[in-house]
Amino acid sequence: MQVQAEIDANATLSELGGRVRAWRARRGMTRKQLATDSGLSERFLADVEGGKGNVSINSLEAAARALNITILDLLQDAPRPALARAQALLGRLDDNQLDQAYTLLAGTFGLGDAHGREQRIALTGLRGAGKSTLGAQLAAHRGVPFVELDREIEREAGTSMNEILLLHGQAGYRRYERRALFRIAEEHADGVVMTTGGSIVSERETFDLLQSRFYCVWLKASPEEHMSRVVAQGDMRPFNTTRGEDGK
Repeated sequence: MQVQAEIDANATLSELGGRVRAWRARRGMTRKQLATDSGLSERFLADVEGGKGNVSINSLEAAARALNITILDLLQDAPRPALARAQALLGRLDDNQLDQAYTLLAGTFGLGDAHGREQRIALTGLRGAGKSTLGAQLAAHRGVPFVELDREIEREAGTSMNEILLLHGQAGYRRYERRALFRIAEEHADGVVMTTGGSIVSERETFDLLQSRFYCVWLKASPEEHMSRVVAQGDMRPFNTTRGEDGK
């Protein structure tokens, strides 16, 4: 057991040394130049590249900075050139732009269907359409979990819906909404029934994401049915399209 552990450790050090050597060659640096820029000794770098000795996180960090890379670049396989260019571009985007980029890529290259879209059903519609009642029944019939998007958005943000809107505004709400959709699709790849507020259709990027990852069903009811159900719930809020409303 101990012998095998030593063999594995030596193999790891050897692989790490090879990556340091490869990055140094890619940068066109001599070992002496790397030693000067990193503050590490040439002898130490020679041992590292040869897969010998103990390597600390601090020394790896110093070498990575001198090579103008991150320490992760030394610890993981080098990405394909095209992937590296894409990662460099994505690294300059903020969270909202990353969500948009993911939606665009998924829609363009058909990633939604590849993730079992038909197994994840989204029921949407106005309050009082019966989404929660039908959703719970459908989930039980299919033997899959039932979730409500509004509750998952609150879980994502760690606070109530009203607090999200108060602290982060409409843009913040939509950002948490997209994150919740991503998470639900990933956590329930084998199937789920989810309800969403009808206003989601007014946000094009979010609705595109929903359609790419879920099989969508719009529930309709007569105006009288909508009103009677909403009144029965004691919900006297006006209908609006600024955010999702969970109808029962």
